[in-house]
Parts: sequence; C-alpha cells; structure tokens
Amino acid sequence: MTYTFTHAVRGGLLAAALLTAGAAPAQASHQEAFSGDWLYLTVTHGDNRSADTRGAVLFCDPPRGHIRAAEACDQLGAVDGDIDRIAPRAAICPMVYAPVTAHARGRWHGMPVDYTRTFSNACEMATLTGEVFALNG
Repeated sequence: MTYTFTHAVRGGLLAAALLTAGAAPAQASHQEAFSGDWLYLTVTHGDNRSADTRGAVLFCDPPRGHIRAAEACDQLGAVDGDIDRIAPRAAICPMVYAPVTAHARGRWHGMPVDYTRTFSNACEMATLTGEVFALNG
C-alpha cells in the first residue's frame, strides 16, 4: 500500500509541476524548461484502481525524456500531435483482455493536449499509438 501511495504522490507532484510550469508566467525558468512540444505520458495496466502506472515526460524540441523520444516525436509530428491519427501498424495481437489506459497531457504547437483512451491490451495500444506510449523499453 505504501508503494501505491508514494507512487501516486510522485506522479501527482510531477503533474502539478508540469501544469504549474505552463500556467505561471512569472516563473520564467519553469516555462523555459517546458517550452516547445512536450507531453506527460502515463500508462496504467489493469482497471483504474491499479497501482501499476508508468510515466514519462516526452520533450520534442529536441527529443528527450522518453526511451524512444525521437521515434515518438517523429510520429507525433507527422500527425500534428493528434495521437488518434497515428497510422496503425500491422500486428497480430492476442485476444486477451488485459486493459491498459494511456493518458497524455501537455502542449503541441502551443495547443493543449489531453488524451485518454483504454485499450483491450498492451499490444492493441502499441499497434494504434506507435512509440508514443512505449514506456517500458
């Protein structure tokens, strides 16, 4: 239980820092750190009450902060930051129900991004979102 609480608090603090950085013009150093195209990405395995959540901040000017930042930024750039428009790749996914929820929040070309979608399993998520939510390596 402690791990879940600690993990949730860390994720919440990071999200709060990201939101504060974009909303507080008086804090120039925070704005510079989060300028350009960036997304705070999380992937939760299981139902919404699950403690198995992974997250990363993807920066695209230049690509960094994500294990596959260059590929994810290229894919997002090709669809102007619209994750739903990423071209699905060919894959054969098992018909196993193991829900995965992907969430992205940030800015792309100055516009706010808030994306949430639950997929049947991690294979379906990877097929439809490319490298954007590939947080495990």
